[in-house]
Amino acid sequence: MSSRVSSVLRPGLFAGQVAIVTGGGTGIGKAITRELLYLGCNVMIAARNLERLNKTAEEIRAELPSQGAPTLETIQCNIRKEPEVVNLIATTLEKFKRIDYLINNSGGQFVSPASKFRLKGWNAVIETNLTGTYLMCREAYNQWMEKNGGVIVNMVVNMWLGWPGAAHSGASRAGIVNLTKSLAIEWAQSGVRINCVAPGSSIFSDTAAANYGEYDLFKSNIPSIPFKRLGNPEEVSGVICFLLSPASAFISGETVKIDGAQSLYSPSTVYEIPDHKNMPAYDWNKDAEIVERQKREQAVKSKL
Repeated sequence: MSSRVSSVLRPGLFAGQVAIVTGGGTGIGKAITRELLYLGCNVMIAARNLERLNKTAEEIRAELPSQGAPTLETIQCNIRKEPEVVNLIATTLEKFKRIDYLINNSGGQFVSPASKFRLKGWNAVIETNLTGTYLMCREAYNQWMEKNGGVIVNMVVNMWLGWPGAAHSGASRAGIVNLTKSLAIEWAQSGVRINCVAPGSSIFSDTAAANYGEYDLFKSNIPSIPFKRLGNPEEVSGVICFLLSPASAFISGETVKIDGAQSLYSPSTVYEIPDHKNMPAYDWNKDAEIVERQKREQAVKSKL
């Protein structure tokens, strides 16, 4: 097997198992797909852009052994559209007869001040990130996991200090974290574990650079990362595979941050607040003066 496909976990760990990876054609999703295949897992990758998805599948299949390799399939799916999500789960079951793992990697946002969001843009981000994740979880559960168990990993982001410039995405990802906690309780009786991973803004991939700017945009984060470097998609996929594995059999409802301790160190340097005087300190003395004046005025009125 090509050295481009590898894992810190033992080969064959997921032999005979089946996973769905949304957004599996690029960036972190592509790394997840590669590592799952290396570990012996059959994978269905889904995304809106079928042409790009098929191109990725051809590239990855060329890295696999000519004999005995797990199966990689593709399907077009917009996770915002309920019928397409229903079809994705049903098609996977028709092809593989089971679903052991669901990795909700699809998501997106655009950069804008919150005051400038149009409702259409707000709804698009909320529907993609939060509603899409919910639909994927619901259908995987209803069509298979309720009776057979399984493991789900949801993708969120480093939004613990808010996400200025992408408030719509921050709100939706916070919703995913709470959804994950709720489902971890509701679905435990069905043998379903569900967790989140939260890559920081420090995870660099060519796809992310193309979407959000050149390398310098990511490089500007390095001073706020204790590790003093950017992360890579494989450092995310490895954690996801751990959460899918028996090694995390007693973990559910949790969120693992993958950010080089950035969320503990300082906020991102990408968003800077300009100097202003619009948040003056409260003046207790001035307030006391007003109260005293009101008392004096009331005393005068009482004597009249």
